[in-house]
Amino acid sequence: MPATSKAQQKAAGAALAAKRGEQKVSALKGASKDMYQSMTEVQLEEMASTPRHGKPEHKNDG
Repeated sequence: MPATSKAQQKAAGAALAAKRGEQKVSALKGASKDMYQSMTEVQLEEMASTPRHGKPEHKNDG
């Protein structure tokens, strides 16, 4: 599942770093903490590796 915004990609990258032990889990906040708990390392890697070109900063809910 590719990221739909730059913010989502950054959150996935932070969660992935925590999964790999490169960052403390206690440093995660908000979406990255939720992603850490609910997604596998493979899913996080796929989302974090999405190209940023052409992505909005934040996803529009409308």
